Amino acid sequence: MVSDPTRLRLLELAAARRVSLARLSSMLGKNSSYLQQFIRKGSPRKLEEQDRGMLARFFGVDEAELGASKENSYDAHPPAMAERSRRRSWIDVPRLAVGASAGPGAMADGEQAFDTICFSGRWLRSMGLQPEHLSTIVVSGDSMEPSLRDGDEILVDRTLRALRDGIHVVRLGESLLVKRLDVSRPGIVVLISDNPAYPPVECAAQDMAVVGRVVWKGGRI
Repeated sequence: MVSDPTRLRLLELAAARRVSLARLSSMLGKNSSYLQQFIRKGSPRKLEEQDRGMLARFFGVDEAELGASKENSYDAHPPAMAERSRRRSWIDVPRLAVGASAGPGAMADGEQAFDTICFSGRWLRSMGLQPEHLSTIVVSGDSMEPSLRDGDEILVDRTLRALRDGIHVVRLGESLLVKRLDVSRPGIVVLISDNPAYPPVECAAQDMAVVGRVVWKGGRI
C-alpha cells in the first residue's frame, strides 16, 4: 500500500487526468516502468528536479505537491515563477527560414529566425552543446537518404572546431548543402551523399565554408 504523500499525490493526479504512469514515464523520456517503480518500490527515492518540474507543469500544480521544497518549487499560478522554471529546464533554439539542400543546392537567400524549437537544457549539456551556437533548418531533397529525408528538421552546431566524421551543413557559392565531408586530400574537399544515386562532388577548400555539424534530426514517420 502506498503511504508516502508525494507518491499518493502523483497517483491522484494521474487518475484525475486519466493518464497512465507508463505514459507519464514516456513523456519524461524514461523507461515505461519508471514512475511505477518510483511509487511502488520507492526507486528512485525522489523525483529528479527536471522530471518533477515537467510533471508539475503537466498537471498544473505546485512542485511542492510532488516533493519539492516550497522555495524551489514551481508554482502553477504566479507567472514569473513559472517562467523562471521553464527557462531553467528548456532552451529555445531558433528555426531559420532556410533549407539545407540534400540535392542540387538550395539558395541561401535568408537566414531569419521565424520560430523556435524547445530542447531540454540538460540534454543539450549532456551532448556538450552550447545553446548560443545552435539553430535548426529543414532538409530539402533526397541525396542524404536514408540518413536524412526531405522535410527532416536538423539541429546544427555552429561551434568552430576541426572537421571530423559526420554530416555537415556547408555553404558552396550561393547554396547551402548538407553532406558528409572527405578532407583527406590537402586543399580539396569532397562532398559525399549517402544516396548512391548522387556522385561525390569535389571542390577547393577555399570555395566552401562549413556552417556547422548536424547533431540531431527530427521528422515525420
